[in-house]
Amino acid sequence: MPERVETTSPDGVDYGWVMQTTFVTTILIGAPVVAVLSTTATLPDWGARVEFAVRVGALVWLLTSIAVFAYAKRHQA
Repeated sequence: MPERVETTSPDGVDYGWVMQTTFVTTILIGAPVVAVLSTTATLPDWGARVEFAVRVGALVWLLTSIAVFAYAKRHQA
């Protein structure tokens, strides 16, 4: 019989759920935000378009991850 594997969650937050929710929410929110903001920016070539998408997407990801973690921290069981 194998030994039992113990699990621990010192902060009480399910980080797997936080990461998955952040990923999905960032895609659902980030894609429209990047598309809308790109209409007001001058993006002459593909390099500029990629750089713009990465910069805006990173900001959306950061804000989403903070919001999702705060939500999980507040509503932990």
